[in-house]
Amino acid sequence: MAEFKKKTYIGTVVSDKMDKTVVVAIARRIHHPLYNKTISRVTKFKAHDEKNECGMGDKVRIMESRPLSKDKHFEVVEIIEKATLVG
Repeated sequence: MAEFKKKTYIGTVVSDKMDKTVVVAIARRIHHPLYNKTISRVTKFKAHDEKNECGMGDKVRIMESRPLSKDKHFEVVEIIEKATLVG
């Protein structure tokens, strides 16, 4: 059986309202082939957060895993930076 390297991404938590699940937005910049401009693209992934530790605005690292539900196939590996509350 071939072993492969699991994909990891760093993104920001945009929703933590579900139980043991967070939505992580991954921002990337691409070059437009015709207009020669740099465009920002955002992809959202649902990730498994076993201990419900992540909050909105946290910077997290997620890693590919087996399918855990219909939409969820990533898991939170570590919280890189906790969000600071302003107010």
